[in-house]
Amino acid sequence: VLSLCCEACKKVIFHVPSELEADTLVGRVDLKECLRTAEFISSSDGNFRILEDGSVYTTSAVSLSAEKKSFTILLKDLQEQVQKKIHVSLVEELKKTQKTRHARDAVLKRTKRRWGPIPSVMIENSLGPFPLQIQQVQSDTAQNYTIYYSASGPGIDQDPKGLFYIERETGNIFATRAVDREQYPSFQIICFATTPDGYSPEVPLVHTIRIEDDNDNAPYFTQDLFEFSVPENSKPGVLVGRVTAEDRDEPYTLHTTLKYRIVSQNPPITPAFSLHGDTGVITVLLPQLDRELVPSYTLLVEVRDMAGQPFGLCTTGTAVIRIQDTNDNAPSFKQMQYETRVEENKVNVEILRVSVVDLDEPASPGSVAVYEIIKGNDDQSFEITTDKNTNEGILCVVKGLDYESAKQRVLVIAVNNEAPYMLAPHSQQLSQSTSSVTVHVLDMDEGPVFKPCLLRIDVKECEDIGTIIGRYVAEDPETGNSEGISYRIPPGQCNWINIDDKSGEVRTIKVLDRDVGEMRRGQCNITVLAIDRNGKTGTGTIQVCIQPGNKNYPRIAKTDFIMCRDRKPICLTAQDGDESPYSTPFVYRITDRNLASMWKLTRHNDNSVYLSPKGDVPFGIYTIPVSVIDNGGKVGENQVTVNVCDCVTPTECDGAARRLGDGNVTLGIWAILAMILGSLLLLLILITICGCCGSGVMQRNVTDDCANHNLIISNTEAPGEEVMDHNIIPLQNTCDQGGYGIKTGDQQTFEMVKGRGHTLESVKGGGHQTVGSIKEGGGQPVMDTCRYSYSEWHNFTHPRLGEKVHLCRQDEEQKHSEDYLLSYNYEGKGSLAGSVGCCSDQHEEEALDFLDQLEPKFRTLAETCIKR
Repeated sequence: VLSLCCEACKKVIFHVPSELEADTLVGRVDLKECLRTAEFISSSDGNFRILEDGSVYTTSAVSLSAEKKSFTILLKDLQEQVQKKIHVSLVEELKKTQKTRHARDAVLKRTKRRWGPIPSVMIENSLGPFPLQIQQVQSDTAQNYTIYYSASGPGIDQDPKGLFYIERETGNIFATRAVDREQYPSFQIICFATTPDGYSPEVPLVHTIRIEDDNDNAPYFTQDLFEFSVPENSKPGVLVGRVTAEDRDEPYTLHTTLKYRIVSQNPPITPAFSLHGDTGVITVLLPQLDRELVPSYTLLVEVRDMAGQPFGLCTTGTAVIRIQDTNDNAPSFKQMQYETRVEENKVNVEILRVSVVDLDEPASPGSVAVYEIIKGNDDQSFEITTDKNTNEGILCVVKGLDYESAKQRVLVIAVNNEAPYMLAPHSQQLSQSTSSVTVHVLDMDEGPVFKPCLLRIDVKECEDIGTIIGRYVAEDPETGNSEGISYRIPPGQCNWINIDDKSGEVRTIKVLDRDVGEMRRGQCNITVLAIDRNGKTGTGTIQVCIQPGNKNYPRIAKTDFIMCRDRKPICLTAQDGDESPYSTPFVYRITDRNLASMWKLTRHNDNSVYLSPKGDVPFGIYTIPVSVIDNGGKVGENQVTVNVCDCVTPTECDGAARRLGDGNVTLGIWAILAMILGSLLLLLILITICGCCGSGVMQRNVTDDCANHNLIISNTEAPGEEVMDHNIIPLQNTCDQGGYGIKTGDQQTFEMVKGRGHTLESVKGGGHQTVGSIKEGGGQPVMDTCRYSYSEWHNFTHPRLGEKVHLCRQDEEQKHSEDYLLSYNYEGKGSLAGSVGCCSDQHEEEALDFLDQLEPKFRTLAETCIKR
């Protein structure tokens, strides 16, 4: 690199040939001197690229068309926001070779290069002499140029610095000191060949110096102490463990090929283990490992490199192998027989301790003793446990012994271990160790004893006070009888019973009811004392259990029902406060014969039946007596009220209705409403008749004109056209005597008549008809005998009126009320004057003779009719 300016950051000049091939090193620029913290390096000319070390290479073939070519190197520090430029100029070199280059006059020709030597090798820990030549690098361009050699990288200008250097003129590489391969296994240095003016005819050479390993590191074990365990009596070949070692020398060489061996064994007896030389695996060698003889072994093991050759480096380690205990020694009693004493009736007392001998490891499952009584303890009066601290067996009395029954007891005790017994190799099976214990029972003066100690007495619920429910007596163990023993119940217990102090009879002192207070639990335990002549006492317990009784009558939960037109069966459900077997199944019966012929009961389940009519019963309220019999035979009488109503939903029959069950008749709210409406309508008809017809007593003549202009007009009672729609229900004609209707325009009136079918009808006339035209057509006048009575009219209109009113209540816009509440077709019972139509549509004067027969109260109306 040749800088012709005093400041390297400003301008750099390179002398190069006129033709440059691609990837040719042009020269090197000292970037650090210009901007040490440069993070971004770029070239203004794409034909050149700049490396981080300042080397300038061509990216493509470059030809200098002029004698000089320039470009700029841009350096940037992105963090500090610093930017510097280096101006580079390429100047074509002179044709004549300068003397300093010692170049030949011949034309340059490419020859075989020696610039890339094989990697160098340096022996680790070399003894010198230093500096020690390890390689030489040369460039064949030295034939044409004066070449200077240089190098950089680890070991030269990087750590470890100064380890290598290269001679400038010859290219020889020297080492200045010994190298540790484990620290620096190899070095990669970059060699440069340049002319004195900085031109680099060669690409920088990456040269590797490999450090050849020397066996300078002995192998070492990965642990200071290896600990293993193996069960005793293990078979030969059983794996115990593995020891491992490592070597820092070069892997996969003899320097790291290791061999293991056992140096010694402690205790120094027959070798018990073997060690695999290549893997370090320890296995069992001795067929009989007895923990009781040798609890552990200590092995001194060695590892050696160079495949175990004597000149290899070695290290020793320690492995401790503990023998795990197995239950190969059965426990045995120290004594084969024991004797002890205990007072009768003593409980929960220790009477004896027994001990065993076991050679297995203490406190292990193979040595912990488990005792059991295998004979003489059929009544479970004795119990034996293990003392965890001493491993002794503790024999205790858990039930009082009776001297009178047995003066002594002989027990046989056996012992085992928690772990199952394992037979050792080459040994014989041993029988279980047992020991006998003789227990002498000492006679004591004891109190009376109840037999049994707990007496259960079942008492039926609600028994009378003073009922004898049992007898509870005690005996004197010495005499075996109950003479001289008195009884009493200590205070502070449930006060249900008492006991006779002489006989021991138990009686109730209150009515025992499971539904009252403390008796809800159904039982109570009562302690009873027995006292003999000497004041000795004994205790017993009476358990009084209250058995459920049949004390409640079954009753029907709901007794008021409404039955609509669909005659849907009614479900009757009874309840009984008693428990089984005094409750379900229930038996239902209708006790009234007359009502039983009209109603029937159908079983649903154990506590329910369906009530339904046998036929089409009339509307009304029925009171039906129903008896319910529970499973215990107790009969409950119930009155079921059924309102048979002409309704669609039960909510329509909330008011009163006719009561038919007992023969009486009552009127519902709709019947009363119909009667009021009928009365008002009848009164209106009478007033109308009085206004249309004159009085015969007044001797007034009524002209046709009066009738046509006064009475006829007032007879228009049919609804207008706007209310005639499909909601008006026409009445079918079944009257055998015929009927008639009068229709004027689109208005129509209806005459309700009575025929053999007992139904209502409406006879619609065709076109405009009058009474005269009907007579001419053969129509017969309707007589009073063909009219319906009030009761019949009521039975017909009542359900329909109720249905229409129900629809009115559901319709918010009140359209139904406009249709049905404005049209009245019934004009009351027949009168002597006949229908209003009889006099309002007459055109002949003689047809008004009936006005002379009117009563005096209609005279004013008649006078009005004949006046204009």
